[in-house]
Amino acid sequence: MSKANLSAQGVTTTSVRKLFGTDGIRGVANEHPMTPELALSLGRAIAFVAGRGKRHAPRVLVGKDTRLSGYMIETAIASGVCASGGRVMLCGPMPTPAVAHLTVSMRADAGVVISASHNPYEDNGIKIFGGDGFKLPDEAECEIERLMEAREAHDVRATGRDIGRAEKLEDARGRYVVFLKQTFPRDLALDGVRIVVDAAHGAAYRVAPMVLEELGARVTAIGAKPNGVNINKDSGALHPHHARDEVLKRNAAMGIALDGDADRVILIDEKGRVVDGDQILAICAASMIQTQSLLKRTVVATVMSNLGLEQALTRMDAKLLRTQVGDRYVVETMRSGGYNLGGEQSGHLIFLDKATTGDGMLAALQVLGVMLRTGKPVSELAEEAFDRVPQVLESVTLSARRPLQEMAHLSSLTAKVAAELGNRGRVLVRWSGTEPKLRVMIEGPHEDRIRTLAMDLVDAARSDVE
Repeated sequence: MSKANLSAQGVTTTSVRKLFGTDGIRGVANEHPMTPELALSLGRAIAFVAGRGKRHAPRVLVGKDTRLSGYMIETAIASGVCASGGRVMLCGPMPTPAVAHLTVSMRADAGVVISASHNPYEDNGIKIFGGDGFKLPDEAECEIERLMEAREAHDVRATGRDIGRAEKLEDARGRYVVFLKQTFPRDLALDGVRIVVDAAHGAAYRVAPMVLEELGARVTAIGAKPNGVNINKDSGALHPHHARDEVLKRNAAMGIALDGDADRVILIDEKGRVVDGDQILAICAASMIQTQSLLKRTVVATVMSNLGLEQALTRMDAKLLRTQVGDRYVVETMRSGGYNLGGEQSGHLIFLDKATTGDGMLAALQVLGVMLRTGKPVSELAEEAFDRVPQVLESVTLSARRPLQEMAHLSSLTAKVAAELGNRGRVLVRWSGTEPKLRVMIEGPHEDRIRTLAMDLVDAARSDVE
């Protein structure tokens, strides 16, 4: 069966939502839409929605990564919430999954993360969690945009004693560390295990080394000196070679490379080889099948996950269910279908029995648990669970974002590529949900050939637009 997909994903979504993409609002800090004025308006709208139907003033928990612009946006959002009579709990620099967890444990009505994830420091973003710890669905984000545009929430102005207040949640870091430690098997310990962790000078620069050390590991921490402008710079999940070098230098059992907000992870095995999200899913799925804890023997991943993951699960008498790109869509499918393991090749891993969103450190701890339980090094676990099919990814920035079905040359060539690959590979063309780029992915048995085909598709896309 041919595996081809020419998707207009991102076109219809962004035509409905002007501000929100697949992972919140994102842009250059202090330029539209990431301005303090918009953040103030957003804070009002969040308080309006979070407080609706409540007998108490809405409680909104706010965390951020280590970007310089975080101070500006944090203050603006807090002001908007307070102006509408809400109470703000400020966590300071905290991973995105920590904010999701704390929103639930603190019984807040909403959680806000100020982060642009893996983007450079000049950018920033805003993600919103509901009181249940899950990212808001598309419909809720559309409503918030409507409230902001109609200025409906601006008419709700608290006065006198009803004006809200903001206070720092002093023990936020400790609460999250305790939570992470509880996800690690109680009958195991990391005593003496050498681990390298690269926090990308981001939100996990304190909590990541702390949780590993408290579990007994011998930790080498790099990328743990944020200065406001070095987040993700030549470090973390985007540049895992630094963790690799340290793993080999220290003779470590594993390297953990996080991104700026620590909701994704790339691992390094003891031989210095990268272990990506697909491989982590395969390792954890194999372990969960053995313990009969993988619900419906199904893993949820996106259309970008390697064909090798699908083949690996088939060998385990399990199956892969694919969604559109974006960890939020993976989570939505997991919740609606009753599945408990899912993620993305990029390193967003969701263990729905333990957390409501992707968590890089939680995922790393699960792999460490499998390593200790089986007595096998990470390299052996990855080799046993996963055989990668050659995959080529290409991106191109175009002058106009046209619906893909209207790009005649691209559509025609995509069909021809799919026919050539047959059941030996896949082709996927899509618009990015977070950047103005067209992305092309091809999998097949011969890397040189699929690389040529990918560039042909990029050229076809250019001819359709320019």
